[in-house]
Amino acid sequence: MNLIFLGPPGAGTEVGLKAKTVMEAGGLVSDEIVVDIIADRITEPDCANGFLLDGFPRTIAQAEALDAVLEARGLKIDHVVEMRVDDGMLIGRISGRFSCTACGAAYHDEFNRPKAEGVCDICGGTEFNRRSDDTAKAVTVRLEAYHAQTAPLLPYYRDRGALRSVDGMAEIDEVTRLIEAVLAGGVNGGGD
Repeated sequence: MNLIFLGPPGAGTEVGLKAKTVMEAGGLVSDEIVVDIIADRITEPDCANGFLLDGFPRTIAQAEALDAVLEARGLKIDHVVEMRVDDGMLIGRISGRFSCTACGAAYHDEFNRPKAEGVCDICGGTEFNRRSDDTAKAVTVRLEAYHAQTAPLLPYYRDRGALRSVDGMAEIDEVTRLIEAVLAGGVNGGGD
């Protein structure tokens, strides 16, 4: 887990300091701490008109805890957007990613290679790297965890009338259009 806490010394929240202590010890941050971090964060002024959560909740227990926090504040989740993508396609998309070490420009083995082999289109750098967890095996393990732990959230949010599904295998412009339609309240984005 990668988190960024910004601020002068002593500015960390009590719950943020708890998370830091757990992470520094090599542990996983508990659902309670993560929910508390989100509960603190959504009270900030820049969240007054709404917020976007990406990658949370991941389990039914986290969703229930989040619902309780929101309900206590008179809030609710308006939409949960499911991006439907074939597992084989995801494995190919993720395991083919690499980036320029110098400038961070993103590339892909199949979909976006540098114009000149081994040379970054942006900065001319010649060194590239791949995330260690972007292998087909690692992606497969992450997908198995998703199907076991996170996929049960689909019926959870469907039963609450919040789930909207979009075809994540469509072209980027079409996916954007579908998500915009969901946010505008127009369509369900391609079916639930």
